[in-house]
Amino acid sequence: MEENNKKTRRKFLDKGLKLGLVSAIGGIGLAKLSSKLSANTKKESTETIELMTTDGTLIKVDSSEVVEVEHSQDHEVKYNVREGMPNRKFVMVIDLAKCKNALKCVSACNKHHYITGENAWLKVHKMQESKDTAPYWMPRTCMHCDQPACVTVCPVDATFKRRDGLVLIDNERCIGCRFCMAACPYSIRVFNWSEPGQEITLNMGHVMGIEEPMKPSPEYAGRPSLKGTVDKCDFCPHTIQNNELPHCVTACPNGVFYFGDKYEDTVTNGEETLRLGQLLEDKAGYRLLEELGTAPSVYYLPPVDRLVDFEDGLENYKEFESVEKPE
Repeated sequence: MEENNKKTRRKFLDKGLKLGLVSAIGGIGLAKLSSKLSANTKKESTETIELMTTDGTLIKVDSSEVVEVEHSQDHEVKYNVREGMPNRKFVMVIDLAKCKNALKCVSACNKHHYITGENAWLKVHKMQESKDTAPYWMPRTCMHCDQPACVTVCPVDATFKRRDGLVLIDNERCIGCRFCMAACPYSIRVFNWSEPGQEITLNMGHVMGIEEPMKPSPEYAGRPSLKGTVDKCDFCPHTIQNNELPHCVTACPNGVFYFGDKYEDTVTNGEETLRLGQLLEDKAGYRLLEELGTAPSVYYLPPVDRLVDFEDGLENYKEFESVEKPE
């Protein structure tokens, strides 16, 4: 049933009726259009309903062409990953005073998520407010907002927020409308315009403890990306589930990234563990574009009292265009 639903959805999109929004009432769920309904089982109707295309145009469709999608028996099990961990609120703190553009964080993220080229989820930018001020390096990742605009605009519930604060993407549901990319004020999402070119083998599954061929899923890193879908940083839910730190945190040689639980008021970079509230107070921590009301889960510490001198590092990401397999 799941495979049939997927084929029908893609067929629907190929016909040019790209669905932007369908109202979900009760147990009806996501509606699909079918042009081959049997005349013996469906009567013609003069009633119409309105659907919205991805460019915002309203179109009218005969109500007899709308049928209910039946969920597979394992539907609830499959989407348990959407719940996350109860009584947890994961946050990240990035200390700009420690960053020297080593790019180990980018390399580790790409390696463990099998990302190639410019589709890197984590990027490091050279920042300078004016020619009279000192430059510094700024890692940029998904903010995992408490009030995520990307979740609000997604018409098919592909982007969702978990109870532990993680904002994830189910790219089996994603239809590539890119509403989420337009809504995100941080411009952090990437779109797979072509085949990602990732080398997916059964050995990858063994790394994750999965014996079956790998399918896209928000539950595991290293799942293959899909052409025509959106990707972004996921805070490594597969490592969090195993009580381990995200790959960017453990890979950084300078302890730039701190990760932890806001409810426990504790963050760590693997070398030192600190009180989150005290750290933000002592170091004047801040969040990007906080005035927009998105309530990001990523905090920055300003680049003062730097531990390293500023040096120009790699100005591009050619070093990371190939994909390595995790050991």
